[in-house]
Amino acid sequence: MDGINLRLAKQSDAAALAQLRYDFRASTGIATEPEGEFVERCSAWMTAHLDDRGHWKCWVAESENIVGALWLQLVEKIPNPRAEPEYHAYITNFYLRESVRGQGIGTRMLTIALDWCRACKVHAVILWPSEKSRTLYERHGFAVRSDLLELVLADE
Repeated sequence: MDGINLRLAKQSDAAALAQLRYDFRASTGIATEPEGEFVERCSAWMTAHLDDRGHWKCWVAESENIVGALWLQLVEKIPNPRAEPEYHAYITNFYLRESVRGQGIGTRMLTIALDWCRACKVHAVILWPSEKSRTLYERHGFAVRSDLLELVLADE
């Protein structure tokens, strides 16, 4: 195999995951928050959200250190009298360090997360893909939808 272990993240992983988040997002544009301040703030958020009772899950890829992560938020729907699952899932911050890409690790991580969603009877999984990641998601059955609207408020 590739020597990479996949597992659910623990609260003790928060600092490493916060650093991974910083590295990921800072690589896509200019960071406006100092690295140390961001990692501290993000680590606190991640510690709070990685408890077993919450609606956030994170799978990590690790060898000696964490080299990738996939975050998923389980979103409750309002109860429905029809036979329809009452959860959606949102995948975000799916990132692998450059050094481990192209080895099938992303496929393994996504498969584990989607299997978890199936076990939880999730109705639909949503995400915003990068141009590079589209083919990965398409291979797993994701498709562009024509019945979903979005209003981006951050750009106003």
